[in-house]
Amino acid sequence: MSRPGWDEYFMDIAHQVSKRSTCLRRRVGAVLVHDRRILATGYNGAPKGMKHCEETGCLREQLNTPPGERHELCRGLHAEMNALLQAAVYGVRTQGATLYSTTYPCSLCAKMLINAGIARVVAEGEYPDELAKQMLAEAGIEVDIVSVPAD
Repeated sequence: MSRPGWDEYFMDIAHQVSKRSTCLRRRVGAVLVHDRRILATGYNGAPKGMKHCEETGCLREQLNTPPGERHELCRGLHAEMNALLQAAVYGVRTQGATLYSTTYPCSLCAKMLINAGIARVVAEGEYPDELAKQMLAEAGIEVDIVSVPAD
C-alpha cells in the first residue's frame, strides 16, 4: 500500500465531504487547506435551516437549466462558497490557501476565491464556465486539474 501524496490526500477528504451534499444534480465537496492543515470544508446544499432540494425538488431541473448557466436559479450554495463561509464564520484566514474541489469552480465561486486570497485550486474535471477559467487565470491563481478516481 503506497502512501498518498498531499493533493490525493486532500482530494480524498473533499470526496468524503461531498457525501453530505443535498443537491440532486451533483455532489460537490471542497476543502480549504493552508500549510497542509485543513481550514474549513464545504459541500453544496441549501442554506442553514432551509429546506433541501431533496424536499422541494430541483429548481434547475424544473426550469431545464444547463450546467454552467444561471447560477442564481438554485436554492443551494456551492461547496466552495460554503467552505469560504465556514472560514469566515470561525474567523479563519484564507489568504494563500489552496482549495481542493471535486469539480471545477464556477464563475461566482471563482470571484469569491479571488477575493478570499486563494493561491491555488486543485479540481477534478471540467465545468462549462469559461469566465471562471479566464478570471482565475487573470488573477494569477494556480489551477491544477486532477483526474477523477475510478470507483
